[in-house]
Amino acid sequence: MQKRNRLRAFLVPAMLVLSSAIMAMAWLGHLKYKEDLSFAMASLFAWLLVLPEYLLNVSAIRWGVGIYQPSEMAAMNLSSGIVFIAMVSHFVLGEELTVQKYIGFGLMIVAMILISESKPAETKKEQ
Repeated sequence: MQKRNRLRAFLVPAMLVLSSAIMAMAWLGHLKYKEDLSFAMASLFAWLLVLPEYLLNVSAIRWGVGIYQPSEMAAMNLSSGIVFIAMVSHFVLGEELTVQKYIGFGLMIVAMILISESKPAETKKEQ
């Protein structure tokens, strides 16, 4: 049973991060082809990407309950999502990432660590 929990403890964050990467492409990837794709085609492209993203996200959250708190999983998903938005913006769309943006992303990583490392009062008393 312990081995299974260790596997889930690894897979859940990996699935959430992959989910964020897919969502970033769904949200912004079509903008690279804004002149070539109609709104309908861009929407179809985005929805085709979102379906596997939702499957990953929902599966990860369901598997993660009991190992992670919902707020921890949300922090993993949202903060990695912001990082992937920056990566897609930079590498796919050519947006310049400034020092201010790097500092902001660094603060998001710090926030994710703080949220993930916090334990409920009951758990702290038991330790």
